[in-house]
Amino acid sequence: MAVQDVDYQALSQALRGLIQNETDALANLANGAALLFHSMEEVSWAGFYLYKENQLILGPFQGKPACIRIPLGKGVCGTAAQKREPVVVEDVHQFPGHIACDEASASEIVIPIVRDGQLMGVLDADSPVKARFDERDRQGLEGFATILSASVRWEDLLR
Repeated sequence: MAVQDVDYQALSQALRGLIQNETDALANLANGAALLFHSMEEVSWAGFYLYKENQLILGPFQGKPACIRIPLGKGVCGTAAQKREPVVVEDVHQFPGHIACDEASASEIVIPIVRDGQLMGVLDADSPVKARFDERDRQGLEGFATILSASVRWEDLLR
């Protein structure tokens, strides 16, 4: 099954338009999650986990209800956060320690958000389609996260 390519340049431009002159962290992350969810085909969940209290805590998202707390090193999100490296998983059921917040999820991509050397959280997207995400998605979502991160007052969320 071929998934329509996302125009990440247009997506980044749309994000810039949404968050231009806005510094409220919650508003920008909420709009970022909505933009991703409605711009990417075959995506069942898109959103953010914030790094607080030495763990990831659910932030703004679009999709079904999700796990609230994820320890570092656990599941795809916790692994990406701990390593501070993007993780692309073709089949989440083959990922050691996968946390199944949604049993219909088949593939996942997680992009750590690091600012000034500090972990702020992760961008997470899930799909019911195996191998939905690839290198192009990784690069595009890293760019998306970079734009968003620069416009968020993280200190408002990470107290």
